[in-house]
Amino acid sequence: MSQHDIEIKSPDEVKSYPATIKVYTRTGDKGSSALFTGERRSKDDAVFEALGTTDELSSMIGLAIAHMDSSSSLVPRLEVIQCLLQDVGSNVATPIGAKSQAKVKRTRFDPDGFHCDNLEAWIDEMSEGLPVHRSFILPSGGLAASTLHVARTICRRAERSLVPLMDDIDKETFMFVNRLSDFLFVAARWIAMKQGITEKIYVHPKGRVTEFDK
Repeated sequence: MSQHDIEIKSPDEVKSYPATIKVYTRTGDKGSSALFTGERRSKDDAVFEALGTTDELSSMIGLAIAHMDSSSSLVPRLEVIQCLLQDVGSNVATPIGAKSQAKVKRTRFDPDGFHCDNLEAWIDEMSEGLPVHRSFILPSGGLAASTLHVARTICRRAERSLVPLMDDIDKETFMFVNRLSDFLFVAARWIAMKQGITEKIYVHPKGRVTEFDK
């Protein structure tokens, strides 16, 4: 296993927290929350908007996995992505200019660009053999594919939410989220093909040829 590999463990292999630890803290009852650095900001701060959106994205990916056969080769890739989105969140929650540079170093994201390159390799691999369409592809293709299309749109929103934070996050974080939406598009098409479900394509109500078709 290389330094970049992420091993997904079963619940039985993960050390459980004592039952006495409470989920709630009450520290956010006045509308603020803490970054990893300890700095408190209003819950409507751009940082928490980005963190909430990446959390939403991971949740939607989890729902997509629930609509797939566990033997699908796509499942472990999506699980790795869920783990990497946790790392994205850690990077977002630790501004580069924070006083605690030890925490900044600890939450550095993908400094050698491996994960972004890996996404591109997966995209290229899954693109082989996909049906070629000259029209726009509508979100469709079954439950798994359609859920991945929803995840793709959330990923685009996550990308937009990172733009105001560009000076506070690693550039590789933004690059990864940008590439992830492309991966999710191809993954949606790939799982539809594997499940034998036909995708729907755009048809103009009046039958006119679109610019994309010319």
